[in-house]
Amino acid sequence: MRKEPRQARSRATVETILEAGTRILSDEGWAGFTTNRVADLAGVSIGSLYQYFPDKLSLVDAIRRRHLDDCLAVMRESRADGLSPVQFVANLVRAMVAAHGIHPGLHRVLLDEAPGSGDYGNPNSEFEIEYLGYYEEAVAACRNGRRGEADRTAALIISDAIDGVIHNAARRGMLADPLVQSELIRLVSLYLADGNPKAAA
Repeated sequence: MRKEPRQARSRATVETILEAGTRILSDEGWAGFTTNRVADLAGVSIGSLYQYFPDKLSLVDAIRRRHLDDCLAVMRESRADGLSPVQFVANLVRAMVAAHGIHPGLHRVLLDEAPGSGDYGNPNSEFEIEYLGYYEEAVAACRNGRRGEADRTAALIISDAIDGVIHNAARRGMLADPLVQSELIRLVSLYLADGNPKAAA
């Protein structure tokens, strides 16, 4: 962003711009995404938009970061402590589907059409470290209560499985399909339980 909004009114303006940009990306794709179009839908002047976003690439990066923050919020609220693997995974999958279902077309555009900054997809980014850390904690809680190297690998596999299925379901317009959700829950919970002798017994 060109500058950080400090006052409540400025933050509300930025949020309105981001929401308008998200809707355009979701409904019209990258081809329909212009700063003029976003400003018009947001009900702000193009000058107001440029106060915060110098071009549409900075705007789409902010939209992408907003989506990643939503995913982190799901992980922060999805705890495995005291739950069986299937209960934990069911809660997590349903929350992730809900987060991706608000603007289902957005994820196809972010993945397939919109250019990304150099940090996007960086396995050592702050987002990746925090995101996978939550998965690692969940694996340890479901399996043995102690985090180890095997938990880190399992966290990668579970994260990739959930993200891959949900993103591809969004691409195909199948995000709301209950069978896709139930099969994903079954797949991941069986994998989690397989590493827990008590759960497998």
